[in-house]
Amino acid sequence: MTVRWLCGLLLFSGAFQLSAAPVTFNTALPVSKGEGVVRVQAKYLSASDDPGSMNRELTVKALPVVGVWGITSRWTLFGIAPLLDKTMALDMPSGRTKRRVNGLGDVTAMVRYTAYSQDQPGRTVRIAPFTGIEMPTGKDDEQDTLGRLPGSLQPGSGAWNPLIGVVTTAQSLQQEWGLSTSYKLNNEANNFERGDEARLDLSYHRRIRVGGPADGLPHFLYAGVESNWVWRGKNQNNGLKDSDSGGATLYLAPTLQYITRRTVAEIALQRPVVQNLNGNALKQDFILTLSLRVNY
Repeated sequence: MTVRWLCGLLLFSGAFQLSAAPVTFNTALPVSKGEGVVRVQAKYLSASDDPGSMNRELTVKALPVVGVWGITSRWTLFGIAPLLDKTMALDMPSGRTKRRVNGLGDVTAMVRYTAYSQDQPGRTVRIAPFTGIEMPTGKDDEQDTLGRLPGSLQPGSGAWNPLIGVVTTAQSLQQEWGLSTSYKLNNEANNFERGDEARLDLSYHRRIRVGGPADGLPHFLYAGVESNWVWRGKNQNNGLKDSDSGGATLYLAPTLQYITRRTVAEIALQRPVVQNLNGNALKQDFILTLSLRVNY
């Protein structure tokens, strides 16, 4: 290996901290003091497995923009702003009907603290608790020709919803492990309350190719797999629990990440392998995520 390539590896593993990271969850994004990361994702969700009689089909197009800033070597600030487009098609007595809404969703602000770190040449292990708040920036009173849209279809919740969790990462030049667990407490607004949400996320990425572009710095290709267990409590309308909402879903997602000096292009396809939902809750088909991550 030439000196030029050794310098490139040092840049990737040290100063710029640009490396493989989870695609389907954000809390393990690496960032150094005084540096930032912007991640823009395009997500497409399809849900058409309807146990009920209305033949519902839900599609969600989302564009979450994630900003990350390293305040110090231990404190990291996150901001997540999602743009949403939701469409629900369903059978009604008048015929097949579509209900659609789009706009800004609820913005989340979050802070992460690296409580434990063990750094060695070419490898690192970190444990970091985090906490945040989802703010009611999205509209929660949208209407169409049929009247007010149901709370689950609104782009915003109308409530201040706190969250807490912890993330662990173990990383070397060849591979990366990530483990995150979190809980979000959803509160009531306008007589509607979304169920609380608990998550357990796991990721593994391995470097499968190193390339040498004209600038002399190596580019990397990582392949990985991510698992997401998501539990949601039942929604409440006017204080009454909705028996056709909530439950647990386990996703598996293969991923690919192409990493250059300051950018990462990513793709993930989440498929639910287990869906233990309540009543006639609508089941998902897949979630496709395309992502671009830039360090500055």
